[in-house]
This record gives sequence, C-alpha cells and structure tokens, in this order.
Amino acid sequence: MASMKLGSKSEMFYLYGQSWLCSTGLPSDVIIEIGDTSFHLHKFPLISRSKVLESMMKETSSEHEKSVLELHDLPGGAKAFFLVAKFCYGIKMELTASNVVGLRCAAEHLQMTENYGEGNLIMQTEHFLNHVFSYWTDTLKALKTCEEVLPFAEELHITSRSIHSLVLKVADQSLVSFPVSSSQSVSQSSEDAEVWNGISLTPKTSGEDWWFEDVSSLSLPLYKRFVQGASARQMKPKRIAESLVYYAKKHIPLLGSQATSQNGNSSSLKSTISTPSEADQRNLIEEIVELLPNEKGIAPTKFLLGCLRAAMALYASSSCCANLEKRIGAQLDEADLEDLLIPNIGYSMETLHDIDCVHRMLDHFMIVEHDVIDSTSNDIEEEGRIIGGSQPQSPMAKVANLIDSYLAEVAPDVNVKLPKFQSLAAVIPDYARTLDDGVYRAIDIYLKSHQWLTDSEKEQICRLMNCQKLSLEASTHAAQNERLPLRVVVQVLFFEQLKLRTSVAGWFFASDSVENSQNLSANLALIRNDGNTPPNPVLAFDNMKERVAELEKECLSMKQDLEKMIKSKGSWNMLLKKLGCKLVPKPSNLKVSKPCRKSKISPASTTPMEEKAMEVN
Repeated sequence: MASMKLGSKSEMFYLYGQSWLCSTGLPSDVIIEIGDTSFHLHKFPLISRSKVLESMMKETSSEHEKSVLELHDLPGGAKAFFLVAKFCYGIKMELTASNVVGLRCAAEHLQMTENYGEGNLIMQTEHFLNHVFSYWTDTLKALKTCEEVLPFAEELHITSRSIHSLVLKVADQSLVSFPVSSSQSVSQSSEDAEVWNGISLTPKTSGEDWWFEDVSSLSLPLYKRFVQGASARQMKPKRIAESLVYYAKKHIPLLGSQATSQNGNSSSLKSTISTPSEADQRNLIEEIVELLPNEKGIAPTKFLLGCLRAAMALYASSSCCANLEKRIGAQLDEADLEDLLIPNIGYSMETLHDIDCVHRMLDHFMIVEHDVIDSTSNDIEEEGRIIGGSQPQSPMAKVANLIDSYLAEVAPDVNVKLPKFQSLAAVIPDYARTLDDGVYRAIDIYLKSHQWLTDSEKEQICRLMNCQKLSLEASTHAAQNERLPLRVVVQVLFFEQLKLRTSVAGWFFASDSVENSQNLSANLALIRNDGNTPPNPVLAFDNMKERVAELEKECLSMKQDLEKMIKSKGSWNMLLKKLGCKLVPKPSNLKVSKPCRKSKISPASTTPMEEKAMEVN
C-alpha cells in the first residue's frame, strides 16, 4: 500500500476516557469537541495552520477560561481531526489510501491552505492523492472511503477522479502498477510480472475479467458510476455486461446459486458478504437491468431468466420485468426448458407456471425473427421451407422445439385453460416444425389431464398439429389413441397410407431412371468402341426391386391385419378397406399417456387430401 510520512516529533497524545490529552507539560487552553470525543489542545499550533480554527478562537477568546469549540460537522469526525491535530503539532503520522480522503476533506473544511504555513495539509493530502491514483488497489480503497464523506468528496471531485482512474486502468492494463487484489488470479512468476523488492509492479492478469471481483466490492451507487464511466470510455459492451452479471450474482442471493468465484468456489464468495434486504435487492436488480447494454446476446439467457425470476419474487417494477422479457425474447432460442418454467407468483395464481410471461417472450422473439426473415428474403414461404427443412437448428426451429416441450410440461395443470394453451402453441408457424411429434405429445397430455373437454374443444386443440408431419412412431401411436377425435385418427391413417404409396411410386421411378441410365452408358461405350467400359448390372437397381417386393408384401400383410380388425371396428369396415392400413402395436419408447376413451368430432378445416380421407364418413 502506498504511504507518505509526515512530521518528526514523537507521539505526545494519549487517550483518557473519551478525551485526548497532550503530554507537553503545558496546560491546554482550548477544547475541541467532536461528537463524544474531546481534544484538550493548545491554541497556537492550531491557529497557525487553520483559518477556521483561528476565526473560531477569536470569537470565543477569554483570558481566564478555556475556549471550547464544537466541530461536530467536521468531515471524517474525530478520527480525521486526530490526524489534523498531529499534523499541527508536527507529530509523526502516516498518510495512506484509507485515511487520505477523510483528511483531505477535513483540511478543506478547516481551510488549511498555504497562507497558514508552507506545505500545509491541503497541499500534502492533495499531492498524496495524486500518488494514490497511480495504483489500482490504493485507488479502490480511497474510493470506498469516499462514502464516509461523500458530499465533501464530491465537491473536491475526489470520487470522480478515483472512478476515472479505475476506468483508465481497466481500459489499459499496462497502467496497473500494483497487485490488483489478493483474491485475484495474478501470476507472480518472473516471466509474468516485473518484480521489485518482492512487489509485483506490472502484473499480467489471466484475462479481461481480472477486475470483476475488485469492483464488485463497491457499493451500488459507486459501481453504477464506474459502469457509466466505462461505457463513456467505449469499453466493449460484452465486458461491461460480464461485470454486471458478476456483480448481480454476488449481491443478489436469488442469483447466488448460479455464481461461482474466480477459483470455482462459490461458498467462499457468499461468506464474505452480508445478505441485503429485499428492498436493496429489488433496487439492485432494477439498476443492473437498466445498466445492461442493449445489444442482443450481450448477457447469457440463463442469467436473464434468473433475473426475471428474482425480479418477480422481489416485486420489481413492471418496466424492469418488461425489459427482461424483451431481452430474453430476442434470444429465446438459447433458453433451456428448466429455466423457462417460471413459477406463477402473480395475484391471481391461476396456473402453476407463468404462461403469460412465456407468451410475451415468444411474441418478442417472433417480432425479431420476422425482421430477420424480412431482411434476408422477400419470400416468406421459401424462408419457411429453408428453416423447416435444411436448417433444423435455426433459431426458429429451436424455439419451436422449446415451446412444444414447454407445452408438454404445463399441460398436466388442470387450471390451464384451452384458449391459453392454444394461443401459445399457435404462435409457432407451421414451417418452423419439421415434425409435429412435440406438439402432438403436448396435446395428448393435455387431453388426458382435461378429460371433460367437449368434442368441439377437442377438435380445436387438434388443429394445432399437422397430421402430415408426424413421424411413423407418432402416427402409429395416434392411430390407436382413443382420446383423439375419430377424424383425426382417419387423417393420420390416410396420410400414412399416402406416404407409403408415394414411397412405392418413388422406387419405381428411381428404378426406371437407373435402367435408362444403364442403357445410355452401354450405348456410349459401344459408340466409343474402346472395349474398356462394357455394360454391367447395377446393384442399386436390384436393391430397388427387392425393396419394392418387400413393400408389396407389407401392403398385403397390412390388408390381412385389417380384415381381422373389421369385426371389432364395425362401421370402420369400408374405411379401412379403402385405406388398406395396418394398425401396429404402440411402441414403448414414445412418452405419451395411455388412451382412456374415444370421441368423435369433425375437423373444422381440411386440405384436399384430408377431404378425400373424410369422404368415407
């Protein structure tokens, strides 16, 4: 720690009760009272250094009685005045980063200028402050002491100068000439730092986050000014956001479980701080959210969702929660399902999870995604085809899977009303889902938990899925799911049969193409007459023929199975004969609930293919 020694005389003050006495042998003629502490001193050493003390003594001068002066408003209080008295008497004292701010403010208050002695206290403390600002650790200590004398430190610009010094050092690590912190990961080897007399003068830090722990020890008002100063210096928004995340995790217990110290030990980090009140935490989280840079992805989605949970639990302002929802929505594709299950702590608390909050975040995501699509393509359908087909890991596809999983999680809640469930699922456009297995699973769970739904309501919820986009596994389950409306089952069966016929036709087409290609190659070889490329059989052609034969056997087997089912299905006879479909056992690895009963409803909207399937009814 930087220090500066003043004075040359030996100690002559001693404490008696709440009074400081001087052992010079001369009786004191002035008493200075500051709070509960009194100083029994002599007039001459004081008036020779301070204009204020001189003026006060003149006003209270008396030949027979001691002058009693009250300095209850002195910056730094009795602690600072004790050092002032030592300076006035020329007693040995030491200026440090921990006491210089209070002493500088006290000297200014007492007007200890050069008019009252060369090298007076104002000049000495100001000179030492400039020395302190050269070092990271000392500047940090000085800044923390500014809070004790904040109004006076502000007037003398000590606070702003300290913050400016810290910001400069963060922006340029070469300006850091003292070890930044005992808890900091600073290499002390001769290769990593310049060492003089055992002291690291220019430590090399392990990364750009070397200052996070140090500044996180500042109070919120000072830390806020530091962040604002860093922003004004054009610091990278990413570094500012990372520092804000670190600060929030350290001071907000609800976020503390996500925090880890620089050494990977979160328990030691928590033990060094006291738990702030809920009001302080609420204020802190509102300030942190306000300070976060506006760039998308600047803060981890997991952290933002944690902040949103904490903000709701602490009843933060609506603007704070709305800000967080908007930020999360912009990067919703990076969210995890576990973090998205936000408990409903509103006044109504109708549902277990806050579905409305997720709906708002999804709406924000759709707005952002719509802007991205508009900026890259004027053809929305073509964009949808790309997102849903060749780029399954696109943000839209990820969000579609996330929302489908979320719907499946909230579906068992009997208090989730059909309109709320529908409105959330319907936000995802059809092109975003390559398969509708996820939304089918959510619908099935919802139907199981809401068995009192009417036929028309079941019809409505089933419109959320596209039967043409179910996998074979899901289609097999749906075909035997008695919770689904009858016509939905018919559509599933029809589209599976259509896929089968399309597949068979595709094999025949491919076979013809290969055969034509083979003949063309043979003719070209004969034309070249080089004798090196005689026409040979194509293995792929044989494989196709085998596959077609297998498909024909499967069709025959399916028809035979359907004949056996006619007796139990009654009115389905003609339908099943036309479809020629096969009901196979339900696979065990599909996580859906067991069927409970059968209902019969009519779909509200159909495609031409669906109309063909429904003509049988």
